[in-house]
Amino acid sequence: MIQLIQASTYFQVVSLAAMVDAGLLPEAERRVLVLANGSQMPEITTPLRGNPGFEALAARFDDVVDLGELLWPRRPGQFNPRNEELPLFEKLLRHRWDLGAGQVSLVLESIQVNPAQALARIFFDAPISVHSDGLMSYGPTRNKLSVQMTQRLRETIHIDLVPGLEPMLLLEAPVQRKVLRLEPLAAVFAELAAAAGPAGLDLPQGAALVVGQYLGSLGILDTARELELHHHMLLAAREAGAGSVVFKPHPSAGTTAALQLRARAESLGLEFRILHTDLLAETVITLMSPLVVISCFSTALISAKYMLGTPVIAVGTGDLLQELSPYQNSNRIPVSIVDALLVQELATPAEAGPDDELTPLLRAVAYCMQYRNLPGLREDAAAFLESNYSSFAAHFKRRRLAALDLPPTWAHPSRANRSRVWGRSIKRRALRVGSRSLEKLARTLQETSSRVSR
Repeated sequence: MIQLIQASTYFQVVSLAAMVDAGLLPEAERRVLVLANGSQMPEITTPLRGNPGFEALAARFDDVVDLGELLWPRRPGQFNPRNEELPLFEKLLRHRWDLGAGQVSLVLESIQVNPAQALARIFFDAPISVHSDGLMSYGPTRNKLSVQMTQRLRETIHIDLVPGLEPMLLLEAPVQRKVLRLEPLAAVFAELAAAAGPAGLDLPQGAALVVGQYLGSLGILDTARELELHHHMLLAAREAGAGSVVFKPHPSAGTTAALQLRARAESLGLEFRILHTDLLAETVITLMSPLVVISCFSTALISAKYMLGTPVIAVGTGDLLQELSPYQNSNRIPVSIVDALLVQELATPAEAGPDDELTPLLRAVAYCMQYRNLPGLREDAAAFLESNYSSFAAHFKRRRLAALDLPPTWAHPSRANRSRVWGRSIKRRALRVGSRSLEKLARTLQETSSRVSR
C-alpha cells in the first residue's frame, strides 16, 4: 500500500523522520512525503525543501511531492474542493504523484482543517493515522469530525514532549495511541546540528536565547504589547545572569520589531544579536548550549527542558491565559501547559505518578473549551474545580464557569456583572444584524433602481 504523509512545517518533517527511525509509522510499500506549507505568508518564507538538512530528512521517504506547487496560486490551507470535484482531484493526484489505482493510506496532521480534511475527502476510503508534533496535540479536537471520517481513524502518533502526558486530541474517537520518545527526536536534531556546524552561525556560548513568537499574526497581542512582552524576556535574561542575548525572531515577523528590541537590550546593558536562520530553535540550542532559553509558550521551551536538558524561563503566560479569546482558542492548552510546568512548577505526569496534577487540570480546561464534544469529562472537571480552583484560577474564566454551571459558585460573576456582559453581547449582535439588514435593503433598492432605469 502507498502511504501519503502530510507535513505543513519543517518541525513536522523532522518529527516524521524521527517517527520513521523509531518504526512508528504504519507499514507501507512506498512512503510519499506530501509538503503542504502551512505558513501564513509562504511567499516570503523559506520553502520546506529549502530548509537546511532537508535532503537528509527526505531520504527517509521514497518520494517527496509538493501540494502547494500543484495548487498554486491557491495555498494548501485554502484547498477545499466541492464534493462534485473530489473524483477529479483524486484522478489528478494519482496521476501527478504516480499513485496508481490501488488503495492508499493517509498520515495527516491537523485533521480538523484543510488541507488534511481535503485529502481525507479525496481519498474517501483510506485509513487515517494522525501525527502531531507540538503541544496542541495535548488539547481537545477543535471541530467535530464526521462519522465517516471518525470511522477511518486508526491511531495518533505524538511526541512525548511532556513526559507521560496523554494527548486529548481525538479523545472522542477509539484510536490507538503511539508515542515518539524524545531520544529518537533528539538524535535527529543532533544530526541536523552536526550537518550545520557551529562555524557557519558563529553562535556565542553562554548567552541567553530568546525565541520570539509572532503573536500579532494570531490576533492575540498588538505590536506594542508584543514588544513589551519581548522586553520582559530581556529583563528575565539579565536577571538570569546573561550578559548577551541571541534573539531568534519568528520567521513571519518583520525586521522593525527586532530592531526596536535591540534598542531595548542596549538600554539594559545587554549585548544583542539577531539570529536570522532557517535552523529550528532546537538545532540552535544544540549548537550554542545557551545559558537559558526564554520565550512565552513556544514548544521550544518544553523541548529544550525535557529533551535537551537546557534551563528555560516562560514569560507572560499568566496574562496570555486571560487574553486568549474565545475560551476555546486552540492555543489555550499550550499556554496552560507552559504556565503549569514552568511558572507554577508542577511535575510532569511521569515524575508525579499518582500525585499528577497536570492531567486533571488540562482535562478540566479541555472540558471548558469543548464541552459539547467532551461531555464525559464534566464530572472530573467539576471535582477538580471544586477542590483546586484557588490554585489554578488563572486557567479558567469566571464567566465560562458560570455559563457551564461549574464550581465553585462563589467565583461566578455577580448577577449585575453578568447582566452588563450579556447586555453588551446583545447590543453587538443587534448591531451586526442591523448592519446586515441595511446591506440587504441597499441591494434591494439598487436592484429596483436598475429595473426602473431599464
